Formats: sequence, C-alpha cells, structure tokens
Amino acid sequence: MGMIRNKADDIDGGVDFIERLEPDMCIKILGYLEDPSDLVRVCAVSSSWRVFVISNGLCKEICQRMFPETSNFDHIVEIRNMFEPTETKRDDSAEWACLEREHRAYASLSRCLTSLTGKNCILDAISASSTDNYPEESIKNTLEPSDRVNQRASYWSSKGQSDPTVSETLIYELAANLCLITEVQVHPFQAYFQFGFPIYSSRAVRFHVGHPKVPSEFDNDDGDHFLDVKEFSDDKFVWTHSSPEFPMAQENQLQTFKLPEPVFAIGGILKVELLGRVQTQETDGQYYICITNVQVVGIPLSPAFDIDVADEHQKCTLKYYPGTVSLLLPPKSLELQSSSSPSRFHKFSSSLRTWEQMILNTFRAAGPLIVDDGDSDNEYLD
Repeated sequence: MGMIRNKADDIDGGVDFIERLEPDMCIKILGYLEDPSDLVRVCAVSSSWRVFVISNGLCKEICQRMFPETSNFDHIVEIRNMFEPTETKRDDSAEWACLEREHRAYASLSRCLTSLTGKNCILDAISASSTDNYPEESIKNTLEPSDRVNQRASYWSSKGQSDPTVSETLIYELAANLCLITEVQVHPFQAYFQFGFPIYSSRAVRFHVGHPKVPSEFDNDDGDHFLDVKEFSDDKFVWTHSSPEFPMAQENQLQTFKLPEPVFAIGGILKVELLGRVQTQETDGQYYICITNVQVVGIPLSPAFDIDVADEHQKCTLKYYPGTVSLLLPPKSLELQSSSSPSRFHKFSSSLRTWEQMILNTFRAAGPLIVDDGDSDNEYLD
C-alpha cells in the first residue's frame, strides 16, 4: 500500500467533509457506521480523520451502542507489561494520551468480540442452594457433559420439597471476568436407575450474571463450601443482568436457551435459577430437580482484558493488555491483519470519498449525482 498523505484534500482530488462540515454533523454521519472496525479504517484515511475519531471517542461510542454493559467502564488502564500500567505524563498531552488509550482499548475489544467464536465459558462450580447427598450429588458433577462418569451416575440433585413452586439456584465461575454470553445450555437428569426412568427437570429457567461483593471470598479451591443452604445467600453477589424466563422441557437432552441479545458478563459469575419442579420421587413423594450438565456459550476475553470492580453500583476499571491480544485472536485474523489487501483499502477509501462527495453536493444544492460503487459496499478489511 502506498503512503497516505496527511491531508485528505490531496486524495483523488476530493474535499475533506470533516473539515468542511460542523463537528456535530460529522459525528452524526460517522455514527451510521455499525462495525467498529470501519472506524479503525476511517482512521487510516488521513491524520485529520484519525484525530477527529479519537478526540470524539467514536470507537468507544459505537462499542457502547453494540454492548451497553461497557458503559460501566469508567476508567481504562493500559498495561504494557505484567507489572506496571502505562503512565501518562502530567502535561498538556495527558488528555490526548487518555483518549488514544481509550481508542486502542475499545478498538481491540470490538475486534475481539466480532472475530472470535463462542465456546464453553464455565471454569468451575461455586455453589448450589441445596444438595440432597453430598458429595455424590454435588454441583461439581454438572461440569461433566456425560450422565455417567467412571461407571457411576453423574448429576446434581436438590433436596426434596413437598411444594413444587420451590426454586433452586446453581452458581458458576466463568473462564474470565469479562465474557460475551450468547446462550446457556442445561441438561436435566433422567434417573435411569429408577422405575419409569423419571426426568427431574425444572418448570422453567432464568439466568443472571454479576460479580461477588468481596472477590477474594471465592478465591480458593474449596468450591463446594457453600453447599449448606443456610450459608448460601444472594447478598454475596451483585447481579448486573437477568435474562427472561425460559420454559424447560422435561426431556433427557442438552437444552439450549438463546439469550435475546448477547450479554456482556462483567464480573465472571453466572447464576442458573431453576424455577419450579415437575417430578416427584416414587419412594418419598417429594419434588426434586436434578441436572446433568450446564454449559455457557460465549467469548471469554482473558488474557487481553480484565476488570477491577470499583463498587456495588457496577462501575469498574477496564484493564487492557495490548501485548496479549494476539494470544486471543485466531491465527487467520492475525494473518489478515499483517497482510491487508491494498485493493480492499483503496476500495474502502474510494467508497468514503464517494460518500463525502455526495454529502458536499447536497450542501451545495447541486443536481443529482449518479454513483456506481460496484460491490464496494460489501468489501471489508478483515
């Protein structure tokens, strides 16, 4: 790719609409871009466009539009090594350095969220609201995809209840403090060793994401130490998002519950709320809920991103590790980044110039302008 001049006026004889129009109008125009990576490409058109995008925080704005939970990030810390964050000098350049840091962080965050594919995000099981026979029927068993492990039944079971409306909860630690969750999968357990092979599903299910009020409280290897229902309390957590209620089928299969919109799980904790009971046990007539397996499909953002939760009002600090982004992105994405097609860049730049000229012609009250973009609207730099 040839050298890009600093002044957009010199490119293809066009006129820089960012310099000709009012800033509010330019922000509104660029606000129609839906992909954050397009803003990164806009920055590559000229130095003046880059300054405009960064100084107005447009990458942050589009990221917050796509993922509203990111509005809880009230501070960005960029860490170039594992020991000290990047320092900002206390002079006139401090504000610009802060804006550049935000731009880099949100651009990388958006790229990761749009480039990666989902996988199971559950790291460990923390607690269950009740357990019938511990440890044989522990919540830890729900980490296994099979209902039989080492020739023994593998499942979690609640305590029995005479009231079918009594609910249960399972709490899990996610693979990262920041995960973009798209769906949760739950497999009810079928008791193949009981007469009639009953399936102990719940009536419905709901999901919550959040963080512990005291993070260090769960930083240990004794993941089942809250299994006593008397010790379990929602007061230990701050729940930042709750899903709608989904009906659960009384079927022996992994059931998928797709969230209406991807949810940015800030804090690394998931609660599965099992609402109501449908199956009694023949031997005691009590209602039980039994679960074989739970999976969370999403994108964990460690090690490139982490958070420090500041308070119970959901405000937190986003910690950005630029040196580890390459560890998170797939190899194909990195190859495309290092060898971007010049023709694609020029098509993108040409499309912007055409867009710019149409805007200016409109303001000049010119006659209609017929433009042939070919297939440029479908061309993107990966």
